[in-house]
Amino acid sequence: MNDKFNVTYITFGGHVELNKYRFLYFAIMFTAYILILCSNSTILCLIWIKKNLHEPMYIFIAGLLLNSVMFSTNIYPELLIDFLSDKQITTHSLCSFQAFIYYSLTGSEFFLLAAMAYDRYVSICKPLQYTTIMKKTTIIVLLGLAWLLPACQLVPSVVMSQSYKICSFTLNGIFCNNAISKLYCDTSRTTYIIYGVFILLNTVFLPLLFILFTYTKIFIICYRSCREVRKKAAQTCLPHLLVLVSFSGLCSYDIIVARLEMNLPKVARFILTLQVVLYHPLFNPIVYGLKMKEISKHLTKLFCEGKLNIWQSSC
Repeated sequence: MNDKFNVTYITFGGHVELNKYRFLYFAIMFTAYILILCSNSTILCLIWIKKNLHEPMYIFIAGLLLNSVMFSTNIYPELLIDFLSDKQITTHSLCSFQAFIYYSLTGSEFFLLAAMAYDRYVSICKPLQYTTIMKKTTIIVLLGLAWLLPACQLVPSVVMSQSYKICSFTLNGIFCNNAISKLYCDTSRTTYIIYGVFILLNTVFLPLLFILFTYTKIFIICYRSCREVRKKAAQTCLPHLLVLVSFSGLCSYDIIVARLEMNLPKVARFILTLQVVLYHPLFNPIVYGLKMKEISKHLTKLFCEGKLNIWQSSC
């Protein structure tokens, strides 16, 4: 606590042998961050530039990739600075803000995946009504709700946290997430816990139930349809399901470990925390770059042209 400026400082206590491996950690995470920015931005630019990718499905993919960039930018710069700093500290206000952005974008990921599932449901189950339902207005509304709803639901939790008294100033983690709740004096926090369950139901379980419902309907239609319809469904739905399973698995760590009071070894907690911010932002562009036929075709053409230009310039 800094009484002079009335600023509360929080120390990150989740780092493992930072003095010994700080440059290795920095090199790995800096490389990962550059790869995340480049891979996601490349596909984003392709979707923006290529007119044949100006379809609802690709626009939602662009939204998902943009979400990954924002999610990573919320975590990586602070993490990289901490790796090279003598003290791994932040203010309570900045920590609350980082946690707010972290969970807001996490919720947005589920809502975007739900919007993509709805798009696939209309495309496969109601193909004749697709252009009527998935209009430009519908896409804008779905994208807006995907980013606004989770953020609006989390505002009360930020307001509530400001009224809690802090008894511990060491956070058991390397960035601000639900572990921040362990810093407050009131151990019961019944209102906080109930509100957390409410947020979990609204931003995770309801979108998941909607996704499961839509894909169940899609699979039923595909089972009764011809081979061509099944092939189309597999090409467009499989990447979304892979991303959903990947992201749900990583989020389960935050729910089980960070939210519930589970005592994990410090090294295990450190590794699991890095996986949350490392794998998924890289997994998205890999899946959509390889599995989506049109995106893959444009990426192949882009890289081939790049190689040709390099070869011509060298000659």
